[in-house]
Amino acid sequence: MSELFIPLALIGGIGLLLVLTQLFRKLDRANAILAQEVNPSSASLSGRAFLQIAKWYVYLPATVIGFGMVVGYQMQRNAAATAMIEQKGIAVAKFDTTHLWQAPELASMLGEKNYAEIQYGYDLISHTADYLGPQGTVATVSNGMNCQNCHLAAGSKPWGNNYSAVAATYPKFRARSGAQETIAKRVNDCFQRSLNGKGIDSTGKEMMAIIAYIEWLGGYVPKGRAPKGAGLTKLKYLTRAAKPDSGRVVFVNKCQSCHGTDGQGLEMPLSSGRRYPPLWGANSYNEAAGLFRLSSFAGYVKSNMPFGASFDSPQLTDAEAWDVAAFVNSQPRPKHLFLATDWPKIEGKPIDHPFGPYRDSFSEVRHKYGPFGGMVK
Repeated sequence: MSELFIPLALIGGIGLLLVLTQLFRKLDRANAILAQEVNPSSASLSGRAFLQIAKWYVYLPATVIGFGMVVGYQMQRNAAATAMIEQKGIAVAKFDTTHLWQAPELASMLGEKNYAEIQYGYDLISHTADYLGPQGTVATVSNGMNCQNCHLAAGSKPWGNNYSAVAATYPKFRARSGAQETIAKRVNDCFQRSLNGKGIDSTGKEMMAIIAYIEWLGGYVPKGRAPKGAGLTKLKYLTRAAKPDSGRVVFVNKCQSCHGTDGQGLEMPLSSGRRYPPLWGANSYNEAAGLFRLSSFAGYVKSNMPFGASFDSPQLTDAEAWDVAAFVNSQPRPKHLFLATDWPKIEGKPIDHPFGPYRDSFSEVRHKYGPFGGMVK
């Protein structure tokens, strides 16, 4: 109900203002007519006095009502803030990894002092292209995809590549860069890899808003911990190599109804021009993105695809998830731009990283598609 208060209050306030405006105009018009009388009668004088009194009888209650609405709104904000603090304290105190993480209700943003900044961060994650895409209203730094194309439901879905553990675990050392990374560095990695674009100002308004949203979303997770449902599902390796040809069949049967026969994404129903994301091609993620690793893509689709799937109600078998991942990642896409700097210590490379050199003698094809048995140390 709290999320309806502001729009209802605005509608009610505007409606009241319009009614009062019309009423005052009529009272003033009647008063002007009476004032034009050369020799006003006692009735006319009484009428003018009545109109003045009536005007104040309307004005005073309206003022009280308006003031009450403002006070009521502030009281709701204060109550939401108190509830949010209490809820966060209880959640942190009772945190354990056996309970599935659930994102806080969006309405609870109202309880935060930086509500507007968090809301803007949510909007940036949900509709990145509107602000930062090829025709972005703020800048043109990305390929037209949205952050939530990879981080589902604006990073709030369990095992949907969510942000639940980001605030709790960053800054942290990452083997891919061989350095300590901040949340801002991680966000810009996504802009440069998954959105195949340019990083944004790490101290600018947009970055601060994105970080504020991520910190709010994971605010109930204690520092240094990761909740159940964070990140992606980890699938067991197949005993065979993943098969792109088999994956093509899965794509045709279960994916192309949203992503199109050419993988470029179809327009969403009732979406005002928004589209499902392209899975390959010039406007998709590049070869440096995390989803270009087969294990990441397979885990992602297993718990989230096709539309309507979830971790507890999957629509693909493990083999189908591996095979469709192999098919999608065998298609053309923008090249890897960070081969010279990623994984400075090759012993830290994941087994399914498809670019050498490696510490073993297996080929890049084997590292990309498997089978991974016998390769894992």
